[in-house]
Amino acid sequence: MATITKQDLVDRISDQLSCRKLDTRKIMQRFLEEITEELAKRNRLEFREFGVFEIKYRAPRKARNPQTGDTVDVPAREVVLFKPGRKLKELAERTVSKNGRHENGSTSLTG
Repeated sequence: MATITKQDLVDRISDQLSCRKLDTRKIMQRFLEEITEELAKRNRLEFREFGVFEIKYRAPRKARNPQTGDTVDVPAREVVLFKPGRKLKELAERTVSKNGRHENGSTSLTG
């Protein structure tokens, strides 16, 4: 499994659309900034078939330090969640091998 960078995507998209890489990079950067700004406003971003980004509140809770066994207070926080859409879920299901694992040994879509 490879790691794909933003620059890899810029190169690929530029080649496919016959655009200048500088223009493609600006568009991609602005797209990412828009997503970040909308999430900062607590807005939900929905990309049909791909997935949904949203902010969720996590209540404060008690946890346990696995090394010491001590109880630890975990403060409330907000987290960004991504919920995959239908096409992304279908792609993930097709890539899982017979034993229930991805090629890299992971059992999750992201890892």
